[in-house]
Amino acid sequence: MALFDAYKKKSTLKTAIKQTAKARASEGTKAELLFNSAYQGFADVVKDDLMMGEALYNWGFALLHQGKLKQEEDGVKSYLDAISKFTFCLLVEPNHLGAAIDGGVAYMDLAHILNVDSNDELYDLAAEFFENAERIQRGSAAYNFACIYGLRGQHDACLEALELSKECGSLPVAEDIINDVDLLKVKNTQWFVEFMERLVAAPEPEVVDDNEVTYNAEGDVVNKNKKNTRYENEVDGVIYDAEGNVLNEEEESDQSEKTETVEQVVPPKPSVDTDSEEKSNDELKG
Repeated sequence: MALFDAYKKKSTLKTAIKQTAKARASEGTKAELLFNSAYQGFADVVKDDLMMGEALYNWGFALLHQGKLKQEEDGVKSYLDAISKFTFCLLVEPNHLGAAIDGGVAYMDLAHILNVDSNDELYDLAAEFFENAERIQRGSAAYNFACIYGLRGQHDACLEALELSKECGSLPVAEDIINDVDLLKVKNTQWFVEFMERLVAAPEPEVVDDNEVTYNAEGDVVNKNKKNTRYENEVDGVIYDAEGNVLNEEEESDQSEKTETVEQVVPPKPSVDTDSEEKSNDELKG
């Protein structure tokens, strides 16, 4: 069976290569259809190969971060190579979240380095990657969408994306959001200021009623030993509350049980037969 699968994949690969060659010699819709068919063939060859997918992702991840360190021309090449690796990774593993997000990030960085307009196609290509990420996991690319909406001045969509990112736990820390150049157009708006104020506001302290009895999952009282009761007085070691109820009755009961238990474990002293003892003494004297 393994031999048959290998032969089938080899045949599929040859067909995909031929389709690529035909696509290069063609134009328009015909070329696009041939390229797409070739891509599907390549995907069929490498699908279910998890190690290959992970290798492609990490390769692209390295290229992405190397691109950030290079000058414009070399940086562009690194970003394009990274996008290629992320795209191929998603062919191998369609649900690879890292490749879906970082592919969009690579397009965003490429748009920045080329200093294109916010409506440029590069941002649309980035959005396609982010849409794929959202398909894989809701909210995972919400902040990335907020950045695109912010660049394009789409205020309502930007706020909605930020709220979703917050809800799903994918929102960066407040300092990074404030310093994000992609949100420069919306930073001074009232809604953005209010959003950030809510984000950085300290949570309100939880009000706890110390007199309220708390139970655990088994129904046991877990806060009965809290020293929060105002005692009225103490008489002969017995503590009473303001209503005259005994507060340390349980403690005394426990102490009583302990004393009683100790008394039970003490063995009784052996009895002495005085008559036998006197007879023994007489025999010794005789």
